[in-house]
Amino acid sequence: MNNIFASLPEDLGAEVFEDIVRSDTVRIERIVSRGHSSPVDGWYDQDENEWVMVLQGSGRLLFETGREVNLGAGDCINIPAHTRHKVDWTDPDRPTIWLAVFYR
Repeated sequence: MNNIFASLPEDLGAEVFEDIVRSDTVRIERIVSRGHSSPVDGWYDQDENEWVMVLQGSGRLLFETGREVNLGAGDCINIPAHTRHKVDWTDPDRPTIWLAVFYR
C-alpha cells in the first residue's frame, strides 16, 4: 500500500513529477509544487486529455484563451487534449500536491 502524501521530496528547487501508474492508454502522476509556475513562454499542449485534482495546497491554471482557474484542495478540472494551458501560480508557503490523470 502507498500513501500519496508520503515521501514528499525535501528539495523543491523544481517541480517534482512522479509516475504512479503508466500504461499505453493511462498515466497517473503525482506532481509536487511549491511556488512554481510554468515558464512565461511555455504552454502545455498535450496529445492526451488530462484530469487534474489538487489534493493539498493551491494553484492557478491559465489557459491560452485568458481563462484562469483557481484550484484548492479537492478541486479538479478536465483539460481536453491540445488545450493550451500552464501553471500560473502555486502556493509559495507549502507544497501543493496535484494528482494528474492523462488518458486517450
